Amino acid sequence: MIALLLALGSSLAYGCADFLGGLGARQAHVLRTVMIAAPASLAVELLLWPVLGASFDPATLGWGAASGVASAAAFALLYRTLAIGPMNVLSPVTALVSAALPVGVGLLQGEHLTAAGLVGLPLALVAVVLVSAGHGAGSARPSRTALLLALGAGAAIALQLIFLHQAPSGSGVAPLVTGRAVSSAVTLAAAGLLRRRLGSERPAYGASAAAGILDSVANLLFLLAARSGDLTVVAVVTALYPAGTVLLARGVLAERIHRGQLVGLGTAAVAVSLLALT
Repeated sequence: MIALLLALGSSLAYGCADFLGGLGARQAHVLRTVMIAAPASLAVELLLWPVLGASFDPATLGWGAASGVASAAAFALLYRTLAIGPMNVLSPVTALVSAALPVGVGLLQGEHLTAAGLVGLPLALVAVVLVSAGHGAGSARPSRTALLLALGAGAAIALQLIFLHQAPSGSGVAPLVTGRAVSSAVTLAAAGLLRRRLGSERPAYGASAAAGILDSVANLLFLLAARSGDLTVVAVVTALYPAGTVLLARGVLAERIHRGQLVGLGTAAVAVSLLALT
């Protein structure tokens, strides 16, 4: 139950971070938003260091760095995917892959589900797809390149979560600090190389910094959840993060929640209830 609650908190924090990051990216190039979000995120993890401790042994550094590279790749692939579109097809593909791969890894590592979990897990995967599917041109077909990018984005997100899970349980926040430092360095290097394409628009500083802070909170909650529960359950519940984005978009921007998304939110509630019984 503790792992489930932590995973729900992680999902909510990821959803809020995506919403705020999206707001920031509306005013300026997305890399400008990340140039603010990344240092804010790293600052939070450094502040947590004295509280939660950190052990930078070779295994932790390796898995943390790998998660950082995966995080940077996920960012680049995800935004490129959504730029190509159609979002209503590609977003569910990305979300489903990001949930399914950790489930496979968890099962291969010997994790087991109860009868309730065997029902709740597929329902949660269905909910991930429904909640992340927006309203778009139903007849639009994604190109092969777009589908490959969507699969790659989902795989990169999944790998980030898997690598964090593999870090030694006694390493504290060291995997997060290492991963964020690596992903920030990669992102800032990309921004430097593309500086002529970034434009002169200023990002929303407050929203961008808040997105980075919430992303760190989400990573921490996921790490704690994965250390106290099964990756199969934690990863799928965390992958419900589009629900938070959808609800915030409804409350703040008055965006419509479509029928499929409402069904997805209801399905998610049932799935989480069943997973709680595991």
